Amino acid sequence: MTKRLLTVSVALALAVAVAACGSSSSDSSGGSSSSPLVGAGSTLVAPLMSKWQSDYASKSEETVTYGAIGSGGGIDQITSRSVDFGASDAPLTPEQFEEADGVEQIPWALSGTVPAYNVSGAPSDLKLSGEVLASIYLGEITQWDDPAIAKLNSGASLPSTKITPVYRSDGSGDTYAFTNYLSTVSPDFKSKVGTSTTVKFPTGVGAEKNDGVAAAVSQTDGAIGYVGLAYALSNELSMPLVENSAGEFPEPSVKSVEAAADAVKTIGKDNSISLADLPASAKGAYPISTYTYVIVPLESEKAEALKKFISYAISPAGQEFGPDLDFAPLPKQVVAAGKAAIGQIGS
Repeated sequence: MTKRLLTVSVALALAVAVAACGSSSSDSSGGSSSSPLVGAGSTLVAPLMSKWQSDYASKSEETVTYGAIGSGGGIDQITSRSVDFGASDAPLTPEQFEEADGVEQIPWALSGTVPAYNVSGAPSDLKLSGEVLASIYLGEITQWDDPAIAKLNSGASLPSTKITPVYRSDGSGDTYAFTNYLSTVSPDFKSKVGTSTTVKFPTGVGAEKNDGVAAAVSQTDGAIGYVGLAYALSNELSMPLVENSAGEFPEPSVKSVEAAADAVKTIGKDNSISLADLPASAKGAYPISTYTYVIVPLESEKAEALKKFISYAISPAGQEFGPDLDFAPLPKQVVAAGKAAIGQIGS
């Protein structure tokens, strides 16, 4: 049933996109207000996008529609030009850039991906490390009272319940952020699973979207999965504390995500930024933090409209909605890089 719903949502997004393209002006400046901008992709950024849509419409009288179908779907649809822009929590690979033929990516939101667990008898402040999480998803740690978990939770009473890992079965930026982190801390995970929006986990059960993973976790004693930070907090999911490179166990929050972003100053030539390999000096930083990117064609009939909307999203007016929705504000150097990239659209 879930797969059917996803198919329907994609079809609806495509239908809206086709209608939008059909009504768009032939003016290459893209200034037509009669044709809405149509986007699709990341579910992680969906709560923030919802605020942007309503606020931007009230200020500009221009409409933006968005289908939260997952980062993989967003990449596919912008590659086929079924939408005006895509959104992904995973930066494009060189191969995806080539396939998309003439697009650029711009970081426009900052949040985190968090594990969520359901284990009767386990402490509410359960501590895990990246190495332990990697071993769980490799099928090497199979019970919650495993010595590696017990060592991190000294004095805690841990049940012998079987661990059921849950992963995203659809193309997901959360999967990218999670596997990028695990590949960074575990060479074994990197060689056996790797990093992508869709990977083949050697164990566990799959579910679609954040709500599917959350449902699978909540219905299974002993389960652990991963979801977007905003989704986990708004749905009051139990989240373990994950050890960072400074040896601390910060709570996943806007503050700890912001600390992670502050520790990384390097921005790739393609505007990609990885927060998976944080320095030991990054105290208080949440280790599975991630940027979300808008993916936009350099040439588009709606170039001016795209530039205006993306400029709004990364401006103080757009970013001010972030903290209440568990998104951290973009660092100044990321905003500067975004403004430079926006200037290339339609040039």
